[in-house]
Amino acid sequence: MRFPLIVLAAALILSACGQPPVNRSAESPPPVAASVELPAYLGLWYEIARFPNRFEDHCQAVTAEYARRDDGLLSVVNACRKGALDGEIDRAEGRARIVEGSNNAKLKVSFFGPFWADYWVLDRAEDYSWSLVGEPEGRYLWILARTPQIDDALLQDLLSRLEGMGYNTDALYFTPQPDMAPDAEPEAESGTDPA
Repeated sequence: MRFPLIVLAAALILSACGQPPVNRSAESPPPVAASVELPAYLGLWYEIARFPNRFEDHCQAVTAEYARRDDGLLSVVNACRKGALDGEIDRAEGRARIVEGSNNAKLKVSFFGPFWADYWVLDRAEDYSWSLVGEPEGRYLWILARTPQIDDALLQDLLSRLEGMGYNTDALYFTPQPDMAPDAEPEAESGTDPA
């Protein structure tokens, strides 16, 4: 019985040491979207920006895809190109479950074992063309969209929404994504790689 407790304690200590900084000034948890219609939310999303984190070090062209599973959970497939827009593809497959009573706006996501993390849809477009995702502590944050790029007016609006929730948007890393046009040159990186 002692060995599992030691392993659990070590895992908790290591996870606490490796967490990114809090980039949110408000003490109360952020608000979430009033509701999320799962059929509209499922599918492919492109990462527009994120708070830097260890599991996305050197990731460009990041996508997340959500689908229903036979067991009632959702599948989560995160993919990125390592180091460059044409770099090697790195994929992580996980699962998500809805938090009861949240109108589908709060999920728990797991990519390994019994460990589940908060995934909150803070805000979303009425047509599900963009989504703001975070967790209550303010350590993780993502701006997601259905297209690899969004126009500057929309980006500024989303940044204002996040600032209104207490987030430090200066800490965001803007994810390089390929241009939608197949024959266009990739756009220059708009942020700096955190690692």
